[in-house]
Amino acid sequence: MSRQRSRKAELPPAQENIEKLEKVVNEGNYYGAQQMYKSVSARYVSAQRYSEALDILHSGTCIQLSNGQVTCGAELALLFVEILGKGKVPYDEEVLERIKKIYKSFPRVPLPQHLWDVDDMQQLSENIGSAKTRVEGCSSFLKAAIKWSAENGESINGSPELHIMLAEYIFSESPEVDMAKVTYHYVKGNNPKKFATTLVSFLSKSYPGEDDLAIARAVLRYLSLGNLRDANILMDEIKKQVESAEVTFPKTELMQFINYLLRTLERDALPLFNMLRANFRPSIEREPAFNEMLDDTAERFFGVQRRNPMGMFGDIFKLMGAE
Repeated sequence: MSRQRSRKAELPPAQENIEKLEKVVNEGNYYGAQQMYKSVSARYVSAQRYSEALDILHSGTCIQLSNGQVTCGAELALLFVEILGKGKVPYDEEVLERIKKIYKSFPRVPLPQHLWDVDDMQQLSENIGSAKTRVEGCSSFLKAAIKWSAENGESINGSPELHIMLAEYIFSESPEVDMAKVTYHYVKGNNPKKFATTLVSFLSKSYPGEDDLAIARAVLRYLSLGNLRDANILMDEIKKQVESAEVTFPKTELMQFINYLLRTLERDALPLFNMLRANFRPSIEREPAFNEMLDDTAERFFGVQRRNPMGMFGDIFKLMGAE
């Protein structure tokens, strides 16, 4: 106990180390500074001075990222979240702002809309590699932060604001956007209007056949969670925004299905729901995940129990597990 107290007394205020380490970074010694950030912050953690360890790591993360050192910055960002957990720091607005500052420090470098339009293929290859590094670094940091917020905040799914940050970064910075990932995180968020803006942006540059799938995926993901309100807000907002953005709203059978489905879920109409699924089966089966989301939707809105994929044996194992 006395050794731990003496260790606490030996450590200077964090600001002294922050200023020293910033000088090392500004001299261009990024690797040396990285090792020092990790070792110095570890001393404060050992002394259970978590707040000061977080100050050091937060400063280091932001300054490394602002100097384009994405790998170093992402590593320190993950350490920052790790210490939030070790220090049992509760999720609140103050911590969210600190996470947001790190998020905003990750570089944003726009890639050309059509990759094949670039003449210098070597440069393009390097740009794509750098973009992947940025997306992986920021995604790892935000996923860790979401997990921490779920364990130390009110939302079991993690902070809605953090989900939106992750969705935005994946969409804006990925060389090849995975709209399924973007959708997953936006739906876990709390801003369907912002999601609508992202989808309209996607519609303006998507290939034929991708546009209606993206909209349907978004609506069905909301419905599979029982969130009819945000599904309706999303659709209404997309229809408003496509007019001002001069983007064509897809007129396909899949979109007809989605419009009918939203109306059907406003009332207790399971037979009509089943009839829609049967009539629009070819459109629904364009993406395998749609049927699973519709099964979840039926359970949420009409209380239809999902079939156990293991059949009778699955039910037996379930009973055995309950004993």
